[in-house]
Amino acid sequence: MTVIKVSTWRVGTPERQRAAVDAIAKTWAGREWPDVGPLSYSVYTGEDGDTLLHYSRWPSEEAYQEFFRSHRDDRNGEIDAAVPGIERVGLRSYELYRSGRLNPGDPRVPGCVVIVDVEFDGPDADRQRAWVDAVFEALETDPSPHPGGISAHFHVSLDGTRVLNYAEWESAEAHIEALAAPGDGVGAATPQWRKVRTYPGVVGSGVRRYTPALSLGAGVY
Repeated sequence: MTVIKVSTWRVGTPERQRAAVDAIAKTWAGREWPDVGPLSYSVYTGEDGDTLLHYSRWPSEEAYQEFFRSHRDDRNGEIDAAVPGIERVGLRSYELYRSGRLNPGDPRVPGCVVIVDVEFDGPDADRQRAWVDAVFEALETDPSPHPGGISAHFHVSLDGTRVLNYAEWESAEAHIEALAAPGDGVGAATPQWRKVRTYPGVVGSGVRRYTPALSLGAGVY
């Protein structure tokens, strides 16, 4: 099973965000891609001027653990030498459950990634997937979806307690405009969206916007 790791670093300022991205790119380009490395690895800068989001795909949990044992410390050591004081504040494991696009074949390149993080009151894999299915029903029946949305990729955490939506938008401005439309967040005032927003067991959610900064893969720097 492909495992997706999502983590956040806090670096403090926009200048340090840029420096950290440069340090990550230099560190990975200066080494052979590891045999137990990720299938892909992307970094995004938070619009808060502080955070970096890391999104990586792995062939298995075992591959990630072997990379962690054999390669992670020397890479992080070089990055930390270039940008001292990075705070690593979280790492969660997911699998991709469902994806959808507003317009299949849409050629637009996302200018903004919106991360929606939903937390439930306890582990329940069936509930995670049922909530995502409810979102897709709401999306499919929405009479006027905002045209700035490109795609949505829903991930379920392996511990059964969270759902993460990795949503691609044309721009941050398009997402802000969608949020400002009448209603409670993105989505029309339909029964389907009401079901999503009042779903039993949801105890918290957060929305953060990021800008794509770096995308790496085997042989691609």
